[in-house]
Amino acid sequence: MEIWDVYDINRVKTGKMERGAEFAEDAYTCVMHICIFNSKGEMLIQQRQSFKKTWPNLWDISVGGHTEAGETSQGSAERELFEELGLKRDLSDNRAHFTINFVHGFDDYYFIEEDLDIKDLKLQEEEVQAVKWASREEIKKMIENGEFIFYYPSLIDFIFDSRNNYGAHVNESNKYLR
Repeated sequence: MEIWDVYDINRVKTGKMERGAEFAEDAYTCVMHICIFNSKGEMLIQQRQSFKKTWPNLWDISVGGHTEAGETSQGSAERELFEELGLKRDLSDNRAHFTINFVHGFDDYYFIEEDLDIKDLKLQEEEVQAVKWASREEIKKMIENGEFIFYYPSLIDFIFDSRNNYGAHVNESNKYLR
């Protein structure tokens, strides 16, 4: 059984829970996503297996999953990247580009820019049935057509718009932080 760390509202670890257990009030977990972009500005997307309990056959962002007990968000991203696509990358010096709070947790988004050859990927049979490169417009059309997990189209826009920068401002620099 998969075990997750549990956090309070301030993301302070408070305990553990088994996957599938009912959430206690004020208990949160950590989920992470990795968005892989190529130099053409396309995102690698994956199609979930038909037998998955949640969102079977739907397309999704490059990689995603829960952080297991004892893992950092970056460690979870490294593990899921290897499990789902067969890619080994050191993300220990990366921080999430952004985090979105959801009902039961924190959803960290990491970005990687790399021209990958899809033929070289080793897809995890239990999770992923296919991958392909897709533009922002293609992903939004897939959401509209019910082929992609139902992300807000504005989130897809934000991901594509912010992929080369941290922060909430265009071309944000740290000159004001000194």
